Amino acid sequence: MNKKAHSTGRVLLISGAIALSLIILSLIFFQRQINGRAQPENVPAREQTSGSEANNRAQPPASFVLSDAPADRELRSRIDGLIDSSSLNSARWGLFIMSVRDGRVLHARDAGYGFTPASNMKVYTTAIALDLLGASYRWRTSLYSATAPEPDGTINGDLILYGRGQPDMAIENKDGQHKSSLGVLADELYRRGVRRVRGNVIGDESYFRGEPLGNGWLWNDVQWYFGAEPSALTVGGNEVTLNIAPAAKPGEPARIKLEPETDYVRLVNETMSVERGQPATIGINRGLSDNVVRVWGDFPLGGRGFNARLSVHQPALWAARLLREELRVRGIAVEGEARVRNARDTSERERFNPQSAVELASTNGQTLGEIASAVNKESLNLESELMLRTLGKEKGATAPDADARKMLTRGDDEAGLAVIRKWLDNSGVPARNLSLHDGSGLSRLNLVTPEATGRLLAAMTKSPAAGIFRDSLPVAGRDGTLRSRLRAASERIVAKTGTLTYTSSLSGYAVTGDGELLAFSIMCNNEATPNSSSIPIIDAIALLLTT
Repeated sequence: MNKKAHSTGRVLLISGAIALSLIILSLIFFQRQINGRAQPENVPAREQTSGSEANNRAQPPASFVLSDAPADRELRSRIDGLIDSSSLNSARWGLFIMSVRDGRVLHARDAGYGFTPASNMKVYTTAIALDLLGASYRWRTSLYSATAPEPDGTINGDLILYGRGQPDMAIENKDGQHKSSLGVLADELYRRGVRRVRGNVIGDESYFRGEPLGNGWLWNDVQWYFGAEPSALTVGGNEVTLNIAPAAKPGEPARIKLEPETDYVRLVNETMSVERGQPATIGINRGLSDNVVRVWGDFPLGGRGFNARLSVHQPALWAARLLREELRVRGIAVEGEARVRNARDTSERERFNPQSAVELASTNGQTLGEIASAVNKESLNLESELMLRTLGKEKGATAPDADARKMLTRGDDEAGLAVIRKWLDNSGVPARNLSLHDGSGLSRLNLVTPEATGRLLAAMTKSPAAGIFRDSLPVAGRDGTLRSRLRAASERIVAKTGTLTYTSSLSGYAVTGDGELLAFSIMCNNEATPNSSSIPIIDAIALLLTT
């Protein structure tokens, strides 16, 4: 073989070896890519285990060791048995139970993973607001003018109805015997001798900065009372009640009226009365950016009437119009119109400054302790959102954003959530895996862990507001959203309920048979099994804690 042929052969041999190596490397890389899609690197697999295996799942790093006491092991076995033998054993279950007395953890099932809390989010909002603002904190709503009234009782300019987030401004009490909050303001203005306003009545909600709806709220929730817009100028829960009753004859529209009566909401009645015994097919829709309520469908003669509670769009403007009417009734003439002003309308320098105006009248609301009790016992969304924004307004500077530019546009709801996070960190509550987006739990973007919720409850027992917070929670078998649940607990459980579609939760305190106080959080997500509810299972678990 000549040198040229020999050289060529070596080149071919080396080239072949290189090509073979490339093929092998490609196969290895391809196999890794396939495995990577099936199970990302460094992410623990979550096997669908049950019973005693549940606590062997890959969990986020835990800062606790489960109690090895025989009674606590027995409790864990019984709780896991309840869940794993139920029709909802394929749902996502998370729970955390700890002793307030000695800090031992009795049970933890997926306690470090994020769950949609529903209204258990209110535990975070009310607890931290009570601790930081104090149970005696009160809101105030005021009437202002740029200058003092003239001797003849004339206000030369606008009358500003200025809200600071007061949750309990009433249109009228349910018994109809007491004046509305706006009527009280109008009376005080009349006593001061005011008889004419030459300008407009301005409903000013600029005290709060931020969006009018919570982050992650569903569009088809916001027309109902539980999705009402949180405004610094809130009145009557920012809602109206729609009463629907049958007509007298077939072919006539059903009888529909609003409570309170107001022309701020426009009714479009497209219903039809049909013969007795026919099904009712009533539909209701309020536009997302207006106050036009359309009602359609068939309503049978002799059918049972019903009510629907709807939210009001731009409640601050509604409040201004209601005040204008209260002034007219008392003989105070208003030459201008009812208008609205919010934080988005003007720059910071142009925004209304109460310090440079004349306060003509004011009204104070209930204490934060009283509002927190109503929020937790009856699961009120609007009031909890106002509490969150108040927390951000009052304490937001203590929890600044790392990005100084964001502070220029951060809403008070965002600031309130930052304050909550800081409080959790300062209290040793693990908050790294939490995703907080509102104060009420209406948002589907919220994710909290059972451990964080349980440890928050335990931390609150050391707060000056501990007793008021605990008393604000529904009492088993007695009041609030637990009035018809857990009756066998004989008031040994106080806890906040939470319910959204496919989601239920219960977090609070339980007293054991020997008087030990436990903090617990039980959450169930993805409960999509037909004709099944996790509430009986949650209640059965809670009852085990009292034995």
